[in-house]
Amino acid sequence: MSNKIKLNIAVLTISDSRTKETDKSGNLLAKLIGESGHKVTEHFIVKDCIYSIRKTVSSWIDNKSIDVVISTGGTGVTGRDGTPEAVEVLFDKKIDGFGEIFRYISYKKIKTSTVQSRALAGVANSTYIFCLPGSPGACKDAWLDIIQYQLDSNNKPCNLVELMPRLKI
Repeated sequence: MSNKIKLNIAVLTISDSRTKETDKSGNLLAKLIGESGHKVTEHFIVKDCIYSIRKTVSSWIDNKSIDVVISTGGTGVTGRDGTPEAVEVLFDKKIDGFGEIFRYISYKKIKTSTVQSRALAGVANSTYIFCLPGSPGACKDAWLDIIQYQLDSNNKPCNLVELMPRLKI
């Protein structure tokens, strides 16, 4: 088995009320990322504002040293939830299967309440982007049941890391 490729991952928490100390979801993601052998290169909190979210994600996808962006928060259906609107326009390709399997996993735990989640993923400027709900449970499920495997270069039969050299448009 080959050595696992270590990725640089940026974590973005979208919240009008969380601080670094109270950011349970972002801090959990950072911990899980580190435990998986990857490096958290950025970890910010921005207000739930489409333009603030888009500005931060745009700067990260323009940074060649960042391989993956993971956001938490703003994926619901309330008036302040704008993460999908902020990020999806940046995608070169949408990874539809991520949202589908996330909601399938979520359904097993929270039943039909999962329809309120607009979790999504895609690729923008050769950078993978995952937009997760704001709850620690949802972040844990997304990381442990989906993302950690797809960001593991040793995962078989395939993984997103092996596609990275071919992501350039």
